[in-house]
Amino acid sequence: MSGERPNLRERRRTETQRMIQSHAMRLFIEHGYDATTVDHVARASGVSTMTVYRHFPTKEDLVLYDQYDPLIAARVAARPADEPLVRRIGRTLVETTRALVEASRTAAGPADDAWGARSSPEEDLLLARLRLMIDTPALRARHLDSQFATQKAIVDALLGDAPEPEVEFRTWVAASTCLAAMHVALMRWAQEDGRPDLPGLIAAALGAAFDDDFD
Repeated sequence: MSGERPNLRERRRTETQRMIQSHAMRLFIEHGYDATTVDHVARASGVSTMTVYRHFPTKEDLVLYDQYDPLIAARVAARPADEPLVRRIGRTLVETTRALVEASRTAAGPADDAWGARSSPEEDLLLARLRLMIDTPALRARHLDSQFATQKAIVDALLGDAPEPEVEFRTWVAASTCLAAMHVALMRWAQEDGRPDLPGLIAAALGAAFDDDFD
């Protein structure tokens, strides 16, 4: 039993984070990011302001925080070690995005419209976050910190405890360039209201950057 407790605590923590972030996004969309305070988010979520700050240290984190970095790090480390570095990272980004979208759509159930078109809850949340980031200067500035954290997670997953300086340099360059291409794809996806296939768009952006096939 003792081995299950951390997992249960982590699931509850994740559920609380998602609940708070969901209420925060709703308030930001309805009333505007600047007009919504952390106290407003706490009241809407039915928790204390301190609880919000425990899960999200800053107001910007309510928009920018996600749990994708550990998943990306684990997946990139699991790919074949002899695979070219940018392909190893790039295909991880595409495949992780595809897996998240497909899992979220499966959980959401069948499409509602006659054409079978639908988005997933993960896509809806991501689209709302991107729109806020595009429209809010404070979020655009903090996004650089978020992207750096993702780069570091990828680099740490690929390198040992004492990497050679040249290998570390190339790994940082590869991770940075792949994430920059992904960022362009995400901005394009948001500008088109989430209509394009997101994993395909990320693969296309990586292909344009490296003249290779990432799909």
